[in-house]
Amino acid sequence: MTSRELEGTADRPIRVLFVCTGNSARSQIAEALLRHLGGPAFEPFSAGTEPKDIHPLTLRVLEEAGIDATGARSKPVTEFLDASFDYVVTVCDRARESCPVFTGADVSLHWGFDDPAAATGTEDERRAVFERVLGEITRRLRTFIPLALREHGRVAGRAAELDHATAGERDRAAAELDRTAAELDRTAVPAADRGRPPD
Repeated sequence: MTSRELEGTADRPIRVLFVCTGNSARSQIAEALLRHLGGPAFEPFSAGTEPKDIHPLTLRVLEEAGIDATGARSKPVTEFLDASFDYVVTVCDRARESCPVFTGADVSLHWGFDDPAAATGTEDERRAVFERVLGEITRRLRTFIPLALREHGRVAGRAAELDHATAGERDRAAAELDRTAAELDRTAVPAADRGRPPD
């Protein structure tokens, strides 16, 4: 982490990019949920390393949960390579392995979720998998949102102070953000919460 990651302002939204392989299910769900749960404090995006059409059940479970996905479209990660983000979150192992390096990303995280688009069985069985993954992403975001807001406020509040800080003080401040990133990566989705719809 560099001193650039300590910059920020409290009057701008926290920019988050979710990445999976196809940008057809998990990352689309995460983008829509963060927009719904995080409100104007967050500016979410999603993309795929090998984008394909959005899965119909992605839009169906979001609609049934009362989550607005208007304007959703599948996008390649290359569309965002020159953009700056506070967080880049891979939501599948394959995307983590093939995701390009985002030089404009302050913090990179990995949250592994099952791919609901790969589910088999009847439509009801496949929809149940989508609903479960939606619930798991919801729980993870409910942990992520307050942590991200806390760190965003802390960084913004200390930006001017750090302009005159020593190299050691900058390193210690950067280490604090590293610990927060590690805390987010360790966050688990409680089994009891899986499949519960968002409020």
